[in-house]
Amino acid sequence: MANIKSAIKRNKQNEKRRVRNRVYRGKARTFVAKARTAIGEKDAEKAQAATLEAISALDKAAQKGVIHKNNAARRKSRLMKHLATVK
Repeated sequence: MANIKSAIKRNKQNEKRRVRNRVYRGKARTFVAKARTAIGEKDAEKAQAATLEAISALDKAAQKGVIHKNNAARRKSRLMKHLATVK
């Protein structure tokens, strides 16, 4: 455990941010997984809707700084590529 006052404060801030970021990262992972499942089922409408939700979640995570914008862009690109196979 930290003894220095600034280090104690930094630990508290990091913990708050970790918990806050976890929400956005978790949502992004969940929606991406749902989109991949929908794409695997070969149902074009369901896959399209799930992919759009996943893209929105990835954008939100990138906007909040939870993941890097290029990371979000790469994952969105791969999702869209998979979606194109269904259509």
